[in-house]
This record gives sequence, structure tokens and C-alpha cells, in this order.
Amino acid sequence: HGFFFIMQAQQAQGRGQPPVVVLNTNTKRETGRKAQLANIAASKAVSDIIRTSLGPRAMSKMLLDPMGSIVMTNDGNAILREIDVAHPAAKSMIELSRTQDEEVGDGTTSVIILAGEMLAAAEPWVAKIMHPSIIITAYNQALEDAKAHLDKIAFPLDDSRQLLDIVKSSVGTKFMSRYGDHLCQLAIDAVKIVNRSERKEIDIKRYVRVEKIPGGEITDCEVLQGVMLEKDVLHSKMRRRIENPRILLLDCPLEYKKGESQTSLELAGEDDFERILKLEEEAVAKMCDDIIKFKPDLVVTEKGLSDLAQHYLVKAGITGLRRLRKTDNNRIARACGATIVSRTSEIKEEDIGKGCGLFEIRKIGDTYFTFIEKCKDPKACSVILRGASKDILKEVERNLQDAMCVARNVMMDGRLLPGGGATEMSLSHALNEKSKTIEGVAQYPYRACALAMEVIPRTLAQNCGARTIRVITELRAKHAQDADANRTWGINGITGKIQDMKELGIWEPFTVKLQTITTAIEAANMLLRVDDIVSGLSRKQ
Repeated sequence: HGFFFIMQAQQAQGRGQPPVVVLNTNTKRETGRKAQLANIAASKAVSDIIRTSLGPRAMSKMLLDPMGSIVMTNDGNAILREIDVAHPAAKSMIELSRTQDEEVGDGTTSVIILAGEMLAAAEPWVAKIMHPSIIITAYNQALEDAKAHLDKIAFPLDDSRQLLDIVKSSVGTKFMSRYGDHLCQLAIDAVKIVNRSERKEIDIKRYVRVEKIPGGEITDCEVLQGVMLEKDVLHSKMRRRIENPRILLLDCPLEYKKGESQTSLELAGEDDFERILKLEEEAVAKMCDDIIKFKPDLVVTEKGLSDLAQHYLVKAGITGLRRLRKTDNNRIARACGATIVSRTSEIKEEDIGKGCGLFEIRKIGDTYFTFIEKCKDPKACSVILRGASKDILKEVERNLQDAMCVARNVMMDGRLLPGGGATEMSLSHALNEKSKTIEGVAQYPYRACALAMEVIPRTLAQNCGARTIRVITELRAKHAQDADANRTWGINGITGKIQDMKELGIWEPFTVKLQTITTAIEAANMLLRVDDIVSGLSRKQ
């Protein structure tokens, strides 16, 4: 563009006018084809970073973040979250995996790889001066047809055994695959607990709390039928183990209330001073009496609990916990069926939680933990993760998060698709056939889109060191032979041979696949629409 300005200047001078400079000369500007090719190159770079972390033979990435702590993971979203990129197209690619993570929780790696491949497939056409709009129209058409095809090849969910298989194929690609069954069972149990059948909501974020405690074996992880908190009782005389406790949850402080604004008192005599102290004590005593009336065994408050109140509670044989997080309190409420009360004078019998089977304080490592467990029909739970080191625990937590999301997706929408690249291969074949019926130039990008689908099985084969071209050709032939009967054939990501996914038991939730393909194609379209990149960096940098 510098050259462009000079040319313009010469023309203008020829006519005896001063040169016109429109854009500030410090901005960097790429236009037209150059911008599109730059975008495609950037997206390819992002997808290449992640490409090796797809599938059961996935490699992990080790990232040092600015704080100096290490992240070791092969979760696409976690990797991209840590990378700092300058190129705008690469930034929008990274957003994709975040969207995928928030929407369906799994498939973060494949969405990036697919989007990168979709753009790469469009590259030759952009270079051949085909208008991007044509490519985009073709891609959109392909997306519609792909959705229709997915509906056609989906299988219904049969039984809980299959649920385990699905979650397992999500965890199989992760670090935890050695303890696959154990972790999957954890995820399924946790999701089943928070599943509200009366209305379709499974809120994992709020009601499943993952507690990471370093030490112990990974096989010691468990899902509690209840809640665990990192708290100890206030007073050494309070009971540390109560069976079938009556639980009272408060969110008011059990100490005398200071005035909202500044209050000044004028005291006439010395006995007035004692009277004030007495009043404070009486206020606390009254609160405690209100509580003791209902004979709870455990009082939990989100705010403070003064020494005096403690004394009254100990005398009545009540155990107290103070300063809980609001979220924890909500979880206890859902687990044992209590209602959180805001003022002690308003406690009713039905506010007290009676659903809990055991309250106990245990020491794990150096810290004391409160367990409120064995609840009848809890609606919230804690998952305890144990593992050798912090890094391992973080990775296990990420894997568990993915597993729970998969379980949730399957419970919300019971349709499945074959995993292992089978779905993509089947789509690729179907779209390729369809492209023959399309008229005009649009069929070329349409076919390119169909071929781009093959990137998933291809990457799976690459990652386990198979002879990629031979395996992919075999698989392609298999799908071409009989598209319907062989639609579940994919690549066994461990051996690198082609196999029937039905026998292997590798399934993926319908929602995850749909989201992956939709997001990838739409993102590719978005980036192809860009024909001008102006980055307002000053040249000095």
C-alpha cells in the first residue's frame, strides 16, 4: 500500500495537486486476497498447534504462563486459553474453542482443527480468484446438508451401559484414560445427582463442586451423596460426628448487630455502660434461644458467630460452622433439603434440613474437612479428587469437567453418533456425492468442504503413527462401498487400523458433533468474509 500511495501521489502531482493520504501512514493494512490468505495462514497455524492433541494417542502441551506456573494439558480450550496471539484471525479461532467449551463442554480440539481445515480447503479457490461469496454460499449449503445427514445417521441411546461408553470415549482421549471407568462413573453419578427431571436443567457449574486434595491415589476419588466443606467446628467441645443431624442454615451473623451508620451514645452513669454490654449479650442470647428452640444439631451461617453465641450453642450441644461461601450454603441446602433463613426470629420447623444421614469432620492431610453426606435424594454434590500433585489434579479436574458435560449432553439429547472419525468420514462421503448434483462453480468449494471433513480421521491416524494415506484410503473405500451399512466405520485411535465403532463402543453425543461442525463452518465463513485488515499499530513497534 506504500507503493500505492506513491503512485497516487505521482498521478496527483502530474495534475499539479498535492498528494492525498487517506489512512494514517502508521497503520498496517492488508487488503483483498492478501488479507484472506493471511487469515487462512493464521488459522492454519492455530489449528496446527492443537492438531497433535486429538484422540486417544494425544500428546500433551506444557505451557508456562506469565505467573510462572505450569499448565500441562491436552484439552484444546485450556491450551488456547494460555496462548497469547497477536493476529486477529487467530484470536477469533481461539474464541471458537471457548464457545465450544461453554456450549457443550467437549470437542474443543476438533472444532479448531475442523475450522482450520475448512479454511485451508478454501485457500486454493481464493488464490484462483474465485469470489469469497461463492465459497461461503457453498459452505453454507454444505452445512445444511451436513446437519440433515447427521440427523439421518444418529442412533438413539439404549441403556446406561452405553452412557458409560460415551463418557468413556470422551475421557479416552485425555490423561485420565488409564482410570477411565472410575472417572466416567464419577462423572455420571455427579450428573445424575444434579439432574432435575421436572425441568430440563442440569446445572453442573453451580451444584457440583470439585474439591482437589493433593495426596492419595487417583482411585480414591469419589462422588459424595452430599457436600464437603473445608471447615472445622468452632469449639473443641462441639460434636464432630452426628448421625441424622437436623441442619439449620442461616445467612445472618450470630453476634450483636452494630448500627448501620455511626451511632454515638451518651452515658450518664457508669451503670449505663454495663447496661449496654448487657443488652448486647441479651441480643445474642435471644438469637441463640430462637435457634435452640428448634433443637438443631448443626448450625451453619454465612456470616460471623461470636464467642458468646458459641458458648450458648456448646451448652445446648449444637455444633456450629461459620463464614461459609454463599455457593456452599446453597449446595448444602439442595443436598439436605433445608431452607436458608435470614433472621433467627423467623425460623420455622420446615426450614430445617432433615435429609442428611451423617455429619462428620475428618482430617485429610493437614486440613480438617466437614462432610455432610449420605443424604436422601440430594440435588447437589461434591466430587473429591485425589492425586499425586497439583498439576495432575488440575488436569484430572479438566477431564472430569469434560466428562460431566458429555454426560449432561446425552441426558439432555439422547442421540448418539459413532466416534473415531466415522461420522466425519460418512459426512465427507455424503457431501461428496451431493456435490455432483450442484450446478455451476459452487460445486468445487462444496467438494472442498466435503474433503475437509476427513481431517478428523486423518489426524487420528497421524497421531498414533499409522500410515495415514493408506488407512484413510481404506476408510474412504469402506464408506464408498456401502455408505449406509458402513457408516459406523472409523479409525481406532489406538492401533491406527480401521474398525467398526459399534463394536469398539466409541460414541459421541449428537449435540457435541452438531455444535463442532456448525461452529467450524460458520467460523470459516466469517473469516472468509474479511477482505481488509487494518491494524492500528504504529510502525515504531
